[in-house]
Amino acid sequence: MAERDFTPAGRLVLLSSTHRVAPGLLSWPAWDTLRSADRVLVGDPAHPQLPPVRAAGVAVEVLDVPAYALARTLTEAASGRTAVWIGGVDGDPGLTDALARIAVEGGGPAAGTVPEIELLPGSYDLPGARLLDLVAVMDRLRSPGGCPWDAEQTSESLVKYLVEEAFELVEAIEEGDREMLREELGDVLLQVMFHARIAEEDPEQPFGIDEVAGGIVDKLMYRHPHVFADVHAPTAEHVEANWEQLKAAEKQRDSVVDGVPLAQPALALAAKLHSRAAKAGLEPARPTGPDIGDRLLDLAVQAQQQGLDPEAELRAAARRYREAIRQAEQGS
Repeated sequence: MAERDFTPAGRLVLLSSTHRVAPGLLSWPAWDTLRSADRVLVGDPAHPQLPPVRAAGVAVEVLDVPAYALARTLTEAASGRTAVWIGGVDGDPGLTDALARIAVEGGGPAAGTVPEIELLPGSYDLPGARLLDLVAVMDRLRSPGGCPWDAEQTSESLVKYLVEEAFELVEAIEEGDREMLREELGDVLLQVMFHARIAEEDPEQPFGIDEVAGGIVDKLMYRHPHVFADVHAPTAEHVEANWEQLKAAEKQRDSVVDGVPLAQPALALAAKLHSRAAKAGLEPARPTGPDIGDRLLDLAVQAQQQGLDPEAELRAAARRYREAIRQAEQGS
């Protein structure tokens, strides 16, 4: 049996775009194709790209057909001409497979003919684009009709979860578990988004995630003049020295220990206090005596002097102790 000659009869362009950039921000090839097409079709009358495309003078037809008939209808629309399909925000699942079957079977508008099918990305996600999805999800959870539990939370009620997620992230790092690391980073990021979304609702001093991100961007640029300005800092030691000077000038603190959070774990607190004192060239006498707190403080300072993190060292010892307990339970 002779093979059928499937000569392209027309051109069908499947135009995709991302909802994570403003509607109408399409590439030059996308706009050129839209303006030169014989027919431009869309399936959703509320598609976000519809208003800017029509505002640009492009006539767009709203195609109201069942999903199972969409592929066949589009091939017929492209018969002998160029037709552009503005893809749905859901990506039109199954459409490309259905079009491929039509092409293979030769079931185009006329026997033995099918249109040339082209995939044309009109816009792309930028790095970090999925953060916009997280903002939208968080807003949905806090808005009327969202989640009752999420809606009643406050920054104060979330503190325990923030601390818990931070420690779970530390565990993932210390365990070297990459999958767990990714998940726990997401949980910590959720806490940041959650607190920022709550802050938007403050009646007197509202701020949102954009202000949070903008603040840290400004801080990073200010504290990295060796990257964003003309300060010379060839080594990590120079960078750290500049960082401390800039922080001191920025915070206008009366003491080197101002700003050290007392709520952090005790060993980490002791190490931080000693670090601040050492950087300032201070060697205050440490408490001595039989008190166990004084002895723990002295051990924390010794670890700091040896370049060790006392909190991490104790956690490592605790993990070894945990394993010893398990072995004892098994009688080994």
